[in-house]
Amino acid sequence: MHTALSWLLLAPCISQQLAADEYAFTLYDDARSRQIPVAIYSPNTGPVRGIILFSHGYDRNKGGSYRAYSYLTRMLAQHGYYVASIQHELPGDEPLAMNGNLYRERMPNWQRGVDNILLVRDTLRRLQPGLPWHNTILIGHSNGGDTSLLAVSQHPDLAGTVITLDHLRHPIPRTSAPSIHSLRASNTEADPGVIPTEEERRRHGIGIIQLENMRHGDMDNKGTADQHAQINRAILGILHRTNSEPVERQTSSIPTNSGANPPPQNPDATKLTLSRN
Repeated sequence: MHTALSWLLLAPCISQQLAADEYAFTLYDDARSRQIPVAIYSPNTGPVRGIILFSHGYDRNKGGSYRAYSYLTRMLAQHGYYVASIQHELPGDEPLAMNGNLYRERMPNWQRGVDNILLVRDTLRRLQPGLPWHNTILIGHSNGGDTSLLAVSQHPDLAGTVITLDHLRHPIPRTSAPSIHSLRASNTEADPGVIPTEEERRRHGIGIIQLENMRHGDMDNKGTADQHAQINRAILGILHRTNSEPVERQTSSIPTNSGANPPPQNPDATKLTLSRN
């Protein structure tokens, strides 16, 4: 499989001093003729505790959703995690199914997301071999949580920890490895069989955290400062309990040209250049 890299500017959200390095780029998957925008939030000092592959919730194929959780991705980078936030849907993709058997109808969308996750993981691991890839974590909101669970169902060794933010459709695997946790909103109900029973949670160590005054749609940047703080505390608590010790960071430069075929011109894409904040 060939990939090409093209740099994108990570649009600033707020003007403040950040304890993290931020940039974005676009991968191109020759096998699927598909662009995959990725935003990186990286600690700029100290050891790297782990790798987080983040998957956004569905936003009607508008694009840009991979940058809509910066309250969380920046916080994770500031706490020592190397975060790659992946754009899964593009303008022109088929809309996400809203009727029928949603587990079956949404499977093609989830599978495309799994392929994206694997490509991003493999590309970054090749470019940044010194990072602690043994400590990979998947986090996803809503449809991105469903995608993350499908990923570890198909590839159990992909991640040691999975955290979903109020996913609703894909059943949580009844397994002790990887360690699985789900933060639940207060205004939704998951499909039958998605959430394990209390006995299954005890048996496999699956964590279900009910958040207070939390709507499903407020788990991205649209939420309030109090809602963001509640999510951040819960996720840091999970990571503190489940993750290994940090390792000293080793870096290698990401080339601006991988030598592979360049992506096709896309009139809907914005041409930007690399920027570090």
